[in-house]
Amino acid sequence: MPDHSYEFLPPANFLGLPAEFTDRERSRVHVLPIPFEATTTYSGGAKNGPAAILRASTQVELYDREFRSEPALDYGVHTFPSISLNLSSPPAAVNGIAKAVADIAHPDKLLCVLGGEHTTSVGVAEGLLSVHGSFVTVQIDAHADLRDLYEGTRFSHACAMRRVLELGGKLIQFGIRSLDVTEAEYLADNGSRVTTYYADEMRSDRSYLSAVADAVRGQNVFLTIDVDGFDPSIVPATGTPEPGGLLWYDGLDIIRAVASTANIIAFDIVELAPIAGQHAPDFTVAKLAYKTMNISLASPAWRGRV
Repeated sequence: MPDHSYEFLPPANFLGLPAEFTDRERSRVHVLPIPFEATTTYSGGAKNGPAAILRASTQVELYDREFRSEPALDYGVHTFPSISLNLSSPPAAVNGIAKAVADIAHPDKLLCVLGGEHTTSVGVAEGLLSVHGSFVTVQIDAHADLRDLYEGTRFSHACAMRRVLELGGKLIQFGIRSLDVTEAEYLADNGSRVTTYYADEMRSDRSYLSAVADAVRGQNVFLTIDVDGFDPSIVPATGTPEPGGLLWYDGLDIIRAVASTANIIAFDIVELAPIAGQHAPDFTVAKLAYKTMNISLASPAWRGRV
């Protein structure tokens, strides 16, 4: 019987690249937009994030001064159409995401997922596990997202990293500045599996960069970026903003540190909730996606691959 857990919507094109740089087989980066939103609890709009990122990406300059080139023209980017999910329940949607990622993910392709609420990452992690095996999850976020249950569901955006941890592997968190008592207790009991760098502590001690490079050395990494990990002055367009977040170069330094020793197999960017009339956050997130691609593919783990 046919599998109807997900279907494709009309296509878009990350960075607006000419067709010769978007061929699926030749492109080393695959972009998958997933406009999923079901458990938002403060301000909605994350389902509109992927389309806004894709639109804004067409205004991003391809030239990257860090690499003195137009990297996207070297590695190519294929953008899949957005997927339409079964929204009868969050678990059903997560199952569809997992199947889509399992169908698309490949050891020789860097997968970029554009969400959607953070529950998207649970499905992404499940799909990656079936293709790549075990990995370390590196999370940039304002919130721990380690609740076991929130507002009646175990698949809330507030539970995303708890569900990812249940798949195995370790979790390294950056920029955390909001959690509840149950999450604090969970972290106290799971120090061997979860390392948390709180935003206030990161301001005065940057040893976390060398520490994360050592922690992920030689391992596969799934990088999940909730845009509220950045300060609202950088990305105000998100459903649950928190003051005191990372700034632009803080985020890039973390990504560079991870890429310097690990193999980033995939990354997602979630929780952008576009604000009408404010295009700066959309552009910032689009550029963040491009920079993450460039940094990842320039890493020792990816350099020299066919």
